[in-house]
Amino acid sequence: MNTAKNILTLTLASALGGAASLGGYKLFLEDKHTYQSFENEQTAVFARYMKNDTAATVIPEGLNFIHASNVVRPTVVHIKSTYEIKQQQRNGNPHFNDPFFRFFFDEPGMEQPQQREQQAPQASGSGVIISQDGYIVTNNHVIEGAAKIEVVLDDKRKYEAKLIGRDPETDLALLKIEEKNLPFARYGNSDNAKVGEWVLACGNPFDLTSTITAGIISAKGRNINLLRGNTNYAIESFIQTDAAVNPGNSGGALVNLKGDLIGINTAIASNTGAYAGYSFAVPVSIVKKVMDDLLNYGEVQRALLGVMIQDVTAELAKEKGIKEIKGVYIGGVNENSSAKDAGILDGDVILKIDEVFVNSSAELQEAVAQHRPGETLKVQLVRGNQVMTKNVVLKNKRGTTAMVKQASAQINEDLGVEFTEVSADEMAKLKIKSGVKITKLMAGKLRDAGVKAGFVITSIDRNIIKSPKDVAQSLENKTGGVLIEGIYPNGERAYYAIGW
Repeated sequence: MNTAKNILTLTLASALGGAASLGGYKLFLEDKHTYQSFENEQTAVFARYMKNDTAATVIPEGLNFIHASNVVRPTVVHIKSTYEIKQQQRNGNPHFNDPFFRFFFDEPGMEQPQQREQQAPQASGSGVIISQDGYIVTNNHVIEGAAKIEVVLDDKRKYEAKLIGRDPETDLALLKIEEKNLPFARYGNSDNAKVGEWVLACGNPFDLTSTITAGIISAKGRNINLLRGNTNYAIESFIQTDAAVNPGNSGGALVNLKGDLIGINTAIASNTGAYAGYSFAVPVSIVKKVMDDLLNYGEVQRALLGVMIQDVTAELAKEKGIKEIKGVYIGGVNENSSAKDAGILDGDVILKIDEVFVNSSAELQEAVAQHRPGETLKVQLVRGNQVMTKNVVLKNKRGTTAMVKQASAQINEDLGVEFTEVSADEMAKLKIKSGVKITKLMAGKLRDAGVKAGFVITSIDRNIIKSPKDVAQSLENKTGGVLIEGIYPNGERAYYAIGW
């Protein structure tokens, strides 16, 4: 009798255990994602099935990279960007003529001239899946100006990706494919990464499938003036490594030996475009913030101190009477800026941002770039012989503490327009592939330039316009003259130059 009871008990326990396991499986794989932070979502998902992360990363019998390779490889994708045929002269993507960026693409093929006339040019790079429902981070220069973006997973599945948002200031972009239950890279902590630490780079060099290379962190907080020509608000604080990175690696993963993502491979230092010793990655501390902003706001919430800065060198210290060669020197403070309001003065030397030491302009920019307008920073600085702390409430580019989710509305107000997307029927009639239509024209720059209601904007400074958001992104960081191209409902093409 007792034996029968024991058998029944075991049977019921097994059934309940199986149901619980199935329920856990369904819960893990079928979550409804309403998250506002990829990092929080990753933490929640990994917590469900990773009880002892340390045990999984023990390196047996000396150094090897097997665990990290197995973790990261399924999360790295191949990205193929296709451009309009009319961009054959490479006018559509400003980076095509940039020798530094050019080598991250597989150059548009070596076909015969008559074949090139029939095929849209393509470029390729890499990306990293950061959520199980298909969000992917890559470099902005991998997809900028593309008419179509195709993503190929490590298991060869192919998808057309949607561009969620991009940020030229950090050279990052967020894509989305429609799929569930994907492997994804777990965010690491780039702030804790150490010079000399082993890292792996994973990407798709030379149009190959996922390839792993190993190296060490050579330096942190590197500013190589790669993005300065594109925008006045560029953020450069790269992780420098000697892991081999070659054409096609751009947008791929840089991970530590746990397989945690600590950077997005972005650039190489080479006169030939092939690996020659150094590569550079955007730290994940910046990636996390930019991705969440693009997801939740469609654009990056950039906070500014409002100061002119420079590294403290021996020469500067001697010239300015600075006692110690450390920190970041404040050479000027802008009016109506966060720094001005907090009482920071010309000649101050910033030592820490929120308890983190900053010893270069790049490190200071990285620390500030992790915050949004309205947030408060604790800034430690030295003035003469006195060390003091200032609480700085950060402001946006417009000098307010508000989020700039409505930046497109401000730009539309400056232009004096209301937009709508062009229907498929209208595009077919006008023989265009994309554009935004002016439905209402008010006082503003476009009316002053002679634009009339009904005009369809197809490009701004040769950048293809597909949506009203593209208009805002094309104009937000522009200065000087802007060329607007489009077509009227009667088929008349027109070009307008406006000051911005």
